[in-house]
Amino acid sequence: MKIIKTNLNGLFVIQSNVFTDQRGAFIKTFHKKFFEDNGLESDFRESFFSISKKNVIRGMHFQLPPDDHVKLVYCAKGEILDVVVDIRKNSPTYGKFFSIDLTENNGKIMYIPKGFAHGFKSLTDNSVVVYMTTKEYSPENDAGIRWDSFGFNWKVENPIMSQRDKSFLPLKEFNSPFIYEEI
Repeated sequence: MKIIKTNLNGLFVIQSNVFTDQRGAFIKTFHKKFFEDNGLESDFRESFFSISKKNVIRGMHFQLPPDDHVKLVYCAKGEILDVVVDIRKNSPTYGKFFSIDLTENNGKIMYIPKGFAHGFKSLTDNSVVVYMTTKEYSPENDAGIRWDSFGFNWKVENPIMSQRDKSFLPLKEFNSPFIYEEI
């Protein structure tokens, strides 16, 4: 495993080793000691997965304090366009975004710290996305911003979305409780 910095302070791509042979592929997605040795949070408390049709957009999600969490995200099947936006007040990259293709074969894993909104577009039918979080799901602190409110071009005309995701406030109207801290 190796850590790749992004344009957003604290947001990392973890490049896992991908081992392939005649049987298929084997990819390690988490190693507690590697995370600890690299100063990353490693106490993951919950894991989820979603299955999405092509052109589904899910996002942009996060949990509010005191239930804000670090999120680890990877694509176990198919391919997604993963998008993360900085929503930390006073951050030099507030409102800026990072995007990357995550696939079942590329071994890329997103490490998303507190204070970032996360979402993705499924590029294939039946994409399986796995999320690990450092706090349990909190319905009262589950939140988001509008998927189309921070200048990212999703390259899709009619995405398949939940009504909930369509109803989030735009970034400019969201009063963020997250404060930027140099990492």
